[in-house]
Amino acid sequence: MIYDIVGIGFGPANLALAIAIAEQSQGFPDPAGSSVDAVFLERQPSFGWHRGMLIEDATMQVSFVKDLVTLRNPSSEYSFLCYLHSKDRLVDFVNHKSLYPLRIEFHDYLEWAASKVDRLVRYGQEVIDIVPVMDGDRVGHFEVIAQGPQKAQVFLARNLVFGTGLRPALPEGVLAGERIWHSGDLLTCAGALDDSCRSFVVVGAGQSAAEVTAYLHERFPRAEVRAVFSRYGYSPADDSPFANRIFDPSAVDDFYAAPQDVKQLMNGYHANTNYSVVDIDLINELYRRAYREKVLGVQRLHLHNVSRLIEATEHADGVVATVESLLSGEKLVLEADVLVCATGYRPADPSNLLGGFADSLRRDEQGRLCVDRDYRVQARAGLDCGIYLQGGTEHTHGITSSLLSNTAIRAGEILQSVLTRR
Repeated sequence: MIYDIVGIGFGPANLALAIAIAEQSQGFPDPAGSSVDAVFLERQPSFGWHRGMLIEDATMQVSFVKDLVTLRNPSSEYSFLCYLHSKDRLVDFVNHKSLYPLRIEFHDYLEWAASKVDRLVRYGQEVIDIVPVMDGDRVGHFEVIAQGPQKAQVFLARNLVFGTGLRPALPEGVLAGERIWHSGDLLTCAGALDDSCRSFVVVGAGQSAAEVTAYLHERFPRAEVRAVFSRYGYSPADDSPFANRIFDPSAVDDFYAAPQDVKQLMNGYHANTNYSVVDIDLINELYRRAYREKVLGVQRLHLHNVSRLIEATEHADGVVATVESLLSGEKLVLEADVLVCATGYRPADPSNLLGGFADSLRRDEQGRLCVDRDYRVQARAGLDCGIYLQGGTEHTHGITSSLLSNTAIRAGEILQSVLTRR
C-alpha cells in the first residue's frame, strides 16, 4: 500500500501528529471525511526523549497546557490532564499549584500517549534511504527504505514528515568519547562512574549547563565542578507574559509574513526566552552553593566566566581541557575526570536522506530550505507529493520551531495540509 504519511522519527513532534491522525479517524476533527493511512518509523527500540537529562528534580520550562494536544483540542483524551487522571494524580497535581511538571513526569506522559497510538509506529526501524518514484515526468511517491533488526523494509509514501529532532553539537575540534560527553548523555554516562571522581568541567551557559553543574556538584560530593562559559554570569530566562507571546500560534503567522530583516530582529530580541538562559531559581541555587562554600572555606564549585574552551584532549584516565579568558587571553589548563559539553543542538538536515533529489528542493541565499506556511518544503518542479518539516524551520517560522510550545497546533496544520492537498 501507499501511505498518505510516512513519518520519519517519533519524538514529541511526530507523536503529536500521530495523535492528530488518530483523532481525525475518530471524527475530531474530520476536515475531509476520510481516514488517513500513516506509519511512523523510529530507530529507537521504544519511545524515548532526552532520557539522559531526566534529572529527578528538573522541571519543564513550558506549561503543561502546551502538551501534545490541548491547544488544538482541549477535550482530547490524549492530554496531560487525562494522563494525570489515569495515574490517579490529578488532584495531587492541582494541589501542587504549578504549571510546570517534573521533566521525568512529562516524559512518562509522552510514553503514555505514545502507547495509545502504538499501532501507527514501527520501532527499531532506521531510515537509511529515500528514493523518489516517477509518475511520468513527476514524482508520484517515495520509497522509504528502513533498516530493521533483521532486514530492510520498504514503505511507500505520498507525503514525508520529518520529525528527526536535533543533533548534539560539540565545540569545534572536540570529539565525544568515554571521558568527553554531550549533556544529552549525562545520566547514561554518569551512571557508570563511582565516587572516586575528583573533577568535572562543564562547558555552556544555558539551562542544560546549569542543570549538569548542579547535578554533578550534588551527585559527587567530593569532586570539584568547574563551569566554563563566555558570559559574565548565568543569565535568567525571560518568561514574562508579554515576552511569552513569541511562542503563541499567532506569532508563527506574524513571523512567517515578516521581511527577512525583521525576522532576524525578532529572533535577536527574544533569544533570551530560550537560548543560553537559565531559570532564575536554579541561578539562585548555584549562587547559594558557591557563597556557602566561600564562607566555609572549602570550594568545590568554580565558575570560569568570560572564558571559552579552546582545546580538549582525552586520555585513559581523564581529560586535559584548555580554557582561555576572553578578557586577558590567559590560558588555564584543567585536568578533569570528565568534560561535559552542554553546548546545545543543531537541526537534522533531511537532505542527507534524499540523495540527489535534495538538489530539487528550493533554498534561500543562505542555503536554508524554503518552506511554505504549512511546513511543506518547496520544490523547483515535478513534485506531486509532500515533504514536511517538524523542526529546522526557525528561519521561516520562528523560535518555536524546535520547542514544545507550538507542537499541537503544528501537527494539526500539517495534517490539514495533507488532507487539503489530497
